[in-house]
Amino acid sequence: MDDRVAATLREDPTMAALIDRHGRLAIRPADDEFTRLCTSIVNQQLSTASAAAIHERFVAVLGGDPTPDRVLAADEDALREAGLSGTKVEYLREAAGAFRDGERDLTREGLAGASDADVVAALTEIRGVGEWTARMYLIFALGREDVLPLGDLAVRKGIQQVYSDGEELGRAEMREIAESWRPYRSYGTRYIWAEYES
Repeated sequence: MDDRVAATLREDPTMAALIDRHGRLAIRPADDEFTRLCTSIVNQQLSTASAAAIHERFVAVLGGDPTPDRVLAADEDALREAGLSGTKVEYLREAAGAFRDGERDLTREGLAGASDADVVAALTEIRGVGEWTARMYLIFALGREDVLPLGDLAVRKGIQQVYSDGEELGRAEMREIAESWRPYRSYGTRYIWAEYES
């Protein structure tokens, strides 16, 4: 996080306190976009601890970081024994097929000129990739700096914890809170996650 991002976020006193508490957090593109998409698919609807354990076993079954060919060649029973549901195995294979054979380049270079909305639209054409997974891809695979993933339960709970002492807030209220983070809402989101998980 550079000084420009920090200065923008510090205009919100609550966010300034989170920066002081958690230090400088980064938003960086992933080294490999497909690997990052697999992580998001594995993580769908799981606690952080469960997701990490299953992901580790998933990588072990593949014999290395996920690639489309490794995912498509992996034994389905072994993937299920690693803790993946049959549905998630299907989703991972759909994503592998889209990356290997897809008509559209879903890498950072291929999506460089696409808006966030266009990226979400392209990704959600893949069976098993919904809005949440697509927004995680924007932040963690592509390194987009201005994403507010209100479909993420931890983000919503975290905003409520930090800004309203746990009192329920509507999504419109959360969007209004995050307006002061623009154009760096991905960074603000990382601080909310950091605080919520601490």
